[in-house]
Amino acid sequence: MPAAEANLSDWLRDLTPGPQLAIWLDGVGNPHNLGAVLRIAAHFGADAVLLPPGSSLALNGAACRVAEGGAESVPLVATGDLAGALPALARAGYAAIATVVRQGTDLYEAELPRRALLVFGAEGGGLSAGLLKAVRRRVRIPGTGAVESLNIATAVGVVAAEFWRQHR
Repeated sequence: MPAAEANLSDWLRDLTPGPQLAIWLDGVGNPHNLGAVLRIAAHFGADAVLLPPGSSLALNGAACRVAEGGAESVPLVATGDLAGALPALARAGYAAIATVVRQGTDLYEAELPRRALLVFGAEGGGLSAGLLKAVRRRVRIPGTGAVESLNIATAVGVVAAEFWRQHR
């Protein structure tokens, strides 16, 4: 049975000490990508996948099939509005880090905080302008440049693996 969807304030109230990883999906709409992100989140010990208002993502059959157990161990958290969510996460010790294609610190040169909120945008469109403006710290995944970016789930896997490497 999938983990129950939580609201942000309830989820923050129940946090445990130590390294924490939360994944914010902005504008991602494909349920297969959600399933893959949940599976990655479970594998690397992420504490939640956060969904902003207006997200079309839900734990439907396709997402749960792709998650292969991840939907049962990683809760989806509804963030509420951006203006309230980011400050609440910051008060809980989360440092927000946007993943970008250009003009970010190389992921493998960045020291990721012990309590990280990794913010990912939709393929093609990237992060919404408001979220990109609100999140000052940025990392990029280095590569050959043969393609502009990675699939959202692949990008989450790369960055979550680096968080795991630094904080396990």
